[in-house]
This record gives sequence, C-alpha cells and structure tokens, in this order.
Amino acid sequence: MAIINSTLPLILLSLTAAVVAAVPASPAASFIRSSCRATTYPAVCVQSLSTYAGAIRGSPRQLVATALSVSVERARATEAFVHRLTKFRGLKRREYAAIKDCLEEVSDSVDRLSKSVAELQRMGRARGPEYTWHLSNLQTWVSAALTDDSTCADGFSGRALDGRIKNSIRTRMTHVGQVTSNALALCNKYAGNY
Repeated sequence: MAIINSTLPLILLSLTAAVVAAVPASPAASFIRSSCRATTYPAVCVQSLSTYAGAIRGSPRQLVATALSVSVERARATEAFVHRLTKFRGLKRREYAAIKDCLEEVSDSVDRLSKSVAELQRMGRARGPEYTWHLSNLQTWVSAALTDDSTCADGFSGRALDGRIKNSIRTRMTHVGQVTSNALALCNKYAGNY
C-alpha cells in the first residue's frame, strides 16, 4: 500500500503534464512565448506576461506596453518595500545609508520606467524622425532604469551588509532588473511595429 501511495503523486503529475501538453495554447499565449525567446530571461518573461494574454492578443505594441507596465508595477512595489525598510529600528549606520541610497535609485527607476511608458504612447502618433526620436528616448529611459536597479544592488556588496535585509533587497532588485531587461529586449525586438 505504501508503494501505491508514494507513486500516486507521480502518476497524477505525469497525467497533468500530459493533459496540459495536449491542450493547444491560445494564439496570444504562443505569441508571448515566441516573443519572450528574444529576452535574456524568457521564463520570467512568460510568467510575468501570460496573465495579460487576453489584453496582449497578438499585438507587439500591447506586448511592449504590458512589459513596461509590469516593470513599473514591480519597481513601485520594490520602492515601497525599501521605503518600509528605512523605518526599521536597530539598523547599522552603513545599512541605513545603503537602504537610503537604494531607495533613491529605485525611485529613479520608477520615474524612468514611467517616462518610457509615456514615450511609447507618444510613438503611436509619431512618424518618421519623430518616431525614431521617441523610440530612442524609450530605450534610453529603460536602459537607465536597469542601471538604477543594478546600482541599488551593488550598494549592498561586501560582507559588512550580509544578512536578511541585503538578501531581500537583492532578490527584489534582481527580479525588477529581469522584468526590465525583458521589457527592453521586447522594445528592441518590435521597435518598428508600434
């Protein structure tokens, strides 16, 4: 009986995987998966965008807009988290300074990502050189946001800051950096299709 009970979860898992594989993916889900192959973090890309498949459909513009919006949302959530950390009691002076610096970097990242969303909206009405100018601005803002994310994480280098705060900030910043990197890759992939 113990053998049957221990193999039952494996059998169910195998059957579930077979059923999922047999269900055809929607065109929107296929579009997201194929688009995410152009990113550095394709699994994160698919995971973060799949819930928006109905809104994205097969639209490159909507895919990029959604990827940028996800980046803004994740950066804002991280900004709020880092802000809460500044209120902790008992922080070491160096820890507090690193958190304050990180908060400034994350706030800059939120601002730059928000500006990139605005540039994408302006691109929809632009043509020729004006379109190229807005695209360049968008790419610059997203690249600058990536630098901000990296600078925040770098502020916690060294053993003196090891601990839960460093680990939690680095984990969040890594995720924000990944979704932002993916948004930039999708911007670049579909640059002429807005």
